[in-house]
Amino acid sequence: MTALGLLDRAVTETTLFAAFVLFILGLDDLLLDLIAAVTGRSDPDVRTVSGPSRLRFAVFIPAWREERVIGAMLRATLARYDHPSYRLYVGCYPNDPATAAAVRSVNDPRVRLVVGGGDGPTTKADCLNRLWQALSAESAWRPDALVLHDAEDMVHPLELRAAEHALRGAALVQLPVLPLIDPTRHWVTGHYADEFAETHARDLVVRAALGASLPLAGVGCAIRYDALERLAGTSGLPFAADSLTEDYELGLRAAALGLTIRFVRQRDSSGALIATRAYFPETLARAVRQKARWIGGIALAGWDRTGWGAPRVAERWMRWRDRRAPLAAAAVTAAYAAAALAAVAAVSHRWEGDAPPAPGRGLRALLTVNAVLLGWRLIARLRLTAAAYGWREGLRALPRIAVANAVLILSATRALRLHVAALRGAPVRWDKTAHRFPDLP
Repeated sequence: MTALGLLDRAVTETTLFAAFVLFILGLDDLLLDLIAAVTGRSDPDVRTVSGPSRLRFAVFIPAWREERVIGAMLRATLARYDHPSYRLYVGCYPNDPATAAAVRSVNDPRVRLVVGGGDGPTTKADCLNRLWQALSAESAWRPDALVLHDAEDMVHPLELRAAEHALRGAALVQLPVLPLIDPTRHWVTGHYADEFAETHARDLVVRAALGASLPLAGVGCAIRYDALERLAGTSGLPFAADSLTEDYELGLRAAALGLTIRFVRQRDSSGALIATRAYFPETLARAVRQKARWIGGIALAGWDRTGWGAPRVAERWMRWRDRRAPLAAAAVTAAYAAAALAAVAAVSHRWEGDAPPAPGRGLRALLTVNAVLLGWRLIARLRLTAAAYGWREGLRALPRIAVANAVLILSATRALRLHVAALRGAPVRWDKTAHRFPDLP
């Protein structure tokens, strides 16, 4: 076979692999969309939150080198929360004096600084466990529930009231997360908005409707104190310190114990969604670092750490969706490679004075179906992003899919490399990125 013949074969085989996998993933998404349409609106619980407040809350905020944002975040949280009984517990490390100093500068009795015994960074879960140990050691004040947040989060004033209302019938509650879009860097920050618009207005709603376990997002989630005691078990530590995605695992572990988890979408009197708002990484490199941790913890390490759950179709389907990112990255990479190879083959054939071979009937049919599925996905993403951020961002969501694909490919590659290193004994570390607070540049 000639070199050009080998090139044509490479185009066909690469296209076939990408087309087949993308067909499976497209059907997967289509089925989820159809179930979302059948089960009801993506925003089923729209009402204001009112009534007396009876629960006490401890808000856990793990921090490592967050001196730039933690002070502003604490002051904003104290000013915004509309609730009579809460305290903010901030976890720091002895070798991070700048963050500790920023916390101490917030002169308010509701703020508690907890400096762990060992140097950091360890893992976010380990920092949360240190906060839990400090809270458990207190005898004068014990909360009814805990709320988890990050140092860059902008809380909604009614968050604790919404959580309290939902905790009357649940052990754990997750409120939505709305990434903020930086207008000067909307390509990277905006792709987070597109993905969370889908996850927190469709995916979690469907999971709840199907009775599958609900993973937590790590922020804007409330957990009853007694539920955390059960999750702590004999070790006394509720968070998996050796996990990269302790929040995701916490929801699955809670479901395995029979604890009720609710995903709640409520709005205030102005119609704004009661949600956590925050800036996500604004550069490609930082986005890749963050998403590599998510893919590594959920899609790679998750196979061994959490398994496939109860032998129910809905549960195993949702865990497959959680873990399909590496396969999706491989398919998207193959699709781009096939397009590049096809372009080279077309130029080569033109140079030779003939035409490249036409794809077979089966491959043409598969590509046609994939084109329809892609159109469906584009419409679905536009609609969900527009519902959360307006029609302009909905339109921008379409070209941002290319950014999301680039982040996916690079993140999956990094995640695989880090996972192999972990299998060889490399310690798990808090691989965090620099943060910014909405009021700061």
